[in-house]
Amino acid sequence: MESIEIVSITNEEENIAHTMDKKKLLSPIAIDSYLWKNKFHCSLFSIASNFWDKHMNGNFRNIIHSIKVGIALVLVSLLFILKPLYDRVGDNAMWAIITVVVVFEFYAGASLGKGFNRGMATLLGGGLGFLTAILALRIGGVADLIMLGASVFISGSVATYLRTVPSIKKRYDYGFMIFIMTFNLVVMYGISDGSKDSVWKAARERLSTILMGLLVCICVSLFVFPMWASDELHHSTVSRFRGLANTIQDIIEECTKLAGEKENQPRANNNICKSLLNSKSKDELMANFAKWEPWHGKFGFSYPWEKYLNIGEALRELAAFIVAVELCLRGSEQSMASLRQSKSVHLEPCEAIGSWIVWTLRELGDSMKQMRKCETEGSMLAKLKAAKAELNLVISTSKVATPENGEVLTIANFGSLLMEMVEKVETSVKEVEELGDLAGFSTHGQS
Repeated sequence: MESIEIVSITNEEENIAHTMDKKKLLSPIAIDSYLWKNKFHCSLFSIASNFWDKHMNGNFRNIIHSIKVGIALVLVSLLFILKPLYDRVGDNAMWAIITVVVVFEFYAGASLGKGFNRGMATLLGGGLGFLTAILALRIGGVADLIMLGASVFISGSVATYLRTVPSIKKRYDYGFMIFIMTFNLVVMYGISDGSKDSVWKAARERLSTILMGLLVCICVSLFVFPMWASDELHHSTVSRFRGLANTIQDIIEECTKLAGEKENQPRANNNICKSLLNSKSKDELMANFAKWEPWHGKFGFSYPWEKYLNIGEALRELAAFIVAVELCLRGSEQSMASLRQSKSVHLEPCEAIGSWIVWTLRELGDSMKQMRKCETEGSMLAKLKAAKAELNLVISTSKVATPENGEVLTIANFGSLLMEMVEKVETSVKEVEELGDLAGFSTHGQS
């Protein structure tokens, strides 16, 4: 073994040595030597990789979306740039650009939904507006003004009322808004111009340019790195099962520690539960977009996306009880520590049931990820029922016992919350099973 010589130096000598070391450290050779000795691999590839992971990976899809919008705008601008096309559509080419800007969305399903709404609304609004304007021109006099006023009032009122109906508003709100605008524009233009041919020409050119813009949006959205809302909804649901399972596992591990050990141990992270509690509106939006998307990957037509909303609701309720369990344990740390030291027979069944919940959630997450039915779905429900019976026994035993230092009350509260969690997990198992039946999940024996 080599000997180590210790040399004492004065404060002045220490400052000089520190200054010299600092100068040496700032030199390129010293930096290179320091990095090499400490095994810092600062290759160009690793630097670029770290920069990408930190700054670009999260925004990669946003960059792709921006490029796609630029491509779509270039394509519709050809209506202005190319003279033969401009001679056919004229100044109405601006409606193609407006359509791209308004309709093009991040997800392909959102673009398809908006495009369908805008296309149908333009056809219906423009067609009815054209017929109304022609009829008014034939009547003439004061009667045409009365007819126009009545038609605008009726169409606007009825369409606005339909926009307030929840089931219609969810998918067709944008279409009714475009219908109101198109109908009024065509009718007013027909009356101000007073010519049947000019009204027909304007309506035809406007409709053709809008359809061109819609075609460009749909093609670019579907065929240039498409962003599927269905994939995001599916993957987020799978990750929630795993996230909740990990959170419960952390709580169980925290519960098993003694009071003296808990002070220096990290707390269970419930950020997943908090984010899940605020995910309802996003899930509904993703499910609505997914319904518009065509067949892609493993998601066919008429895929039961409503089941994902039911699963999400069950997981949100489960997350709420997980937060309650964590607060219950943190509020009674000393009681739980005393029960742990006394090796209470009430605490062990609760922890075993918590571990079983963790395993069940992970199995459900893997089942949805692989889109295969669980082999143990029947045994899951049977064991969950057995767990509920065991928790009922623990809760009833705790209620008849004499409370001592709040320990028995802690067990009763802990058991009651676990009972609610078991019921929500049971609901999740049933929802995943129904999803597998409706979506045609394969069994483990199938490829």
